[in-house]
Amino acid sequence: GDAPAAQQLEQAELEALVDTLMPQVAEAAGLEFRTRPAVAVRSKEQVRTFLLAKLAKELPPERIEGLVASYRLLGLLPDSLDLSTLFVDLYTEQIAGFYEPDSSMLYAVGGGNRLQLKGILAHELTHALQHQYVALDSILADRADADRLAAAQAVLEGQATVVMLMVLAPDRDILSDDGVWELLRSQLTGPTADLEVFNSAPLVIRTGLIFPYLEGATFMRWWINNRGREQPYGAAMPTSTEQILHPSRLQQGDAPVALAFEDDASDVIHEDTFGEFEMDVLRSGLAGIQAVATDLALGWGGDRLRVYRTPEGPALVWYSVWDEPRFATNFRERVVAGLPKVARPGYRVLISEVPVGAHAGVQVVVAPEGWSRWSALPTVVAR
Repeated sequence: GDAPAAQQLEQAELEALVDTLMPQVAEAAGLEFRTRPAVAVRSKEQVRTFLLAKLAKELPPERIEGLVASYRLLGLLPDSLDLSTLFVDLYTEQIAGFYEPDSSMLYAVGGGNRLQLKGILAHELTHALQHQYVALDSILADRADADRLAAAQAVLEGQATVVMLMVLAPDRDILSDDGVWELLRSQLTGPTADLEVFNSAPLVIRTGLIFPYLEGATFMRWWINNRGREQPYGAAMPTSTEQILHPSRLQQGDAPVALAFEDDASDVIHEDTFGEFEMDVLRSGLAGIQAVATDLALGWGGDRLRVYRTPEGPALVWYSVWDEPRFATNFRERVVAGLPKVARPGYRVLISEVPVGAHAGVQVVVAPEGWSRWSALPTVVAR
């Protein structure tokens, strides 16, 4: 019934739960705890306050402005959406526990369902364990390449999700049980009863939040089945969402091609790498489809985009390079061809195949018709 589900969580009970779970988490992860993580109970309101401060630090207004501009110009966000408020609502809609790398503290929220708490603690204890072997804070603080960051998050959240499944179902062979994975996929991609904000969020936001857990766990299933007890840290860590979605690319050593803009950055409000996963999302978004297909590799080599501030509104310049010319053509014809349909009034869209060094490339420009740089567009070099 409801009464036991909403019991208050005491510090002593939390400590006992953690002591019980630590050996199970260590065995599932294939790593030993070097120290016992510090744990504390917090109210939902305390956690909300903490998360808001963390969010303000990770997504300052200028970063939100650039992110919103790029997503809007690509038709992924409606103009009316307040992204800052959406992120606040999303992050605080369902909080039951989290691990904080800066202070090496694991927090649990009192008053939750005990079975749910066990799963959350197993997940967050995995992060505490990872932090004893990897510099989580520096990995997660690197904001120069969103695609590389998403790949790292997929490894960390994916491993924690697999460990959680192993701890919650010790009698099932999680790695070979397809039923578990089909259930996980349907639970994470379908609408969730208590998550109204999440259910109504735009596709690019919703799928971006799910990606590290779902695709990360799927990647870790492949990793453990192929690499056994080796840990996917350090030099072994994937560096692109392409490698997460298509582990054979990781096996083959298919590293991303780094692209660098050649002009100065004085009027740049946003610069980042989109990556294969967000290209898959863009393809669905422009086609009006609410599901994202990731099973077919795009042949992505690398990409870099910039958003420039102009008097008439933001201008986006995006270059991508491809493993073969046919993949560049495919991207131009099947992914970005729909961009003119979502262009705002007074804007011009240019999509063309251009070589970037020795690579087949695609150039996408979405900018005001009167932009002064149409006559000499910014260019990139492959490093």
